[in-house]
Amino acid sequence: MPWVIAGIVVVALSLRAPIIAPTAVIGDIQAGTGLSAVGAGLLTGLPVLLFALATPLATRSIRRFGPETTIILCLAGVLAGTVIRSTGPSSVVLAGTILIGAAMTLGNIAVPVLIRRDVPWNKIPAVTGAYSATMNVGSMATLLGTAPLAGLVGWRWAIAAWGVVTAAGLAYWLLRQRCGRFAPTPRESAAALAPVDPALSEGSEATAASSRTPAELTRFRRVVGLLVFAFCGQSAAYYATTAWLPLLLSDTRGLAQTSSGATASLFQIAAVIGAFGLPLLAARTKLWIATAVIALFWVTLPIGLIVAPEAFVLWAIIGGIAQGGGFTAIFSIIPRVAHNNADTASASARIQAGGYLAATCAPPLAGWLNSITGAWNAPLLLILAATLSFSIGALHAVRLTDRR
Repeated sequence: MPWVIAGIVVVALSLRAPIIAPTAVIGDIQAGTGLSAVGAGLLTGLPVLLFALATPLATRSIRRFGPETTIILCLAGVLAGTVIRSTGPSSVVLAGTILIGAAMTLGNIAVPVLIRRDVPWNKIPAVTGAYSATMNVGSMATLLGTAPLAGLVGWRWAIAAWGVVTAAGLAYWLLRQRCGRFAPTPRESAAALAPVDPALSEGSEATAASSRTPAELTRFRRVVGLLVFAFCGQSAAYYATTAWLPLLLSDTRGLAQTSSGATASLFQIAAVIGAFGLPLLAARTKLWIATAVIALFWVTLPIGLIVAPEAFVLWAIIGGIAQGGGFTAIFSIIPRVAHNNADTASASARIQAGGYLAATCAPPLAGWLNSITGAWNAPLLLILAATLSFSIGALHAVRLTDRR
């Protein structure tokens, strides 16, 4: 199993960090390319939108090539997009961004399939936690390192330099494939080639249901529906908070830009605690108890910022723990009802399509609420509604999976 964990870690480093890199030098990019404010927003908005729209591409790739080759295609696409984005005018920058988003979607869907197939049942929450934590660590390293690097070599080389991490991950996966460590068993090959999403292949629902009783199939559908609801809330709360927390702190607490940015970074860093803390707590109690704690933390973030804004550092840390643990909880629940790789890929695709579509809409909606009210309570109530969506969906889903 160590090679599986190592492979997951190296791909996770490239599944969010390339989106974050431009945000640290967005002013330089606008000055160098003539990109408008709307275009600058697309540098982060387009990849998230593609996380929702490109899921059929990911499920088709897994069905045809298997999760390992799909991950290799993911890393190759991210590397190519990173290079393209750092060259040429604004249109080329956006083209590279689109390629990065589409390529990342392949990894978003393939990694849960790999975890479900190759990780022992009792280790799935811990490995999923490591996957989530690594994405956050990669994002923070990129956020903190890009601006200083740009001061030395310019923004183009600064955002291109992170492609070295992706290239190293690609080399690892190509080497492991060449050494034959990814050779699947006949059962695994059949699962990988089976239809993975009813929306993509006629008769796939019958294929997926053939080995299950009607009660099991009904439970699977209910759990997936609940997890879509939960991940919509998780993603909307995360991206709305990420987009607006620095400005919120500047407006409400009078913090300077550097101070508000540093405080907001706690929201990202604390995710590592949640990502590793949830599986540790679940191992000592039950997954539903750990999920309930994360749900409580999530709801505490917007409520705390409304009723006791002076404790903003505490709320940022609690919210960060919640967002890291929430992601881990959702993708730890999927394998509990997935009977095979096809189930896992199909469920992951549906959940991520819904969740990232909500993530695309949440930041502009929160910004609009702030602009029409002139205050931050309305956006915080939107985030509260999103966290309640996560809480209701995730807790219902995990309780259903306990009734085995």
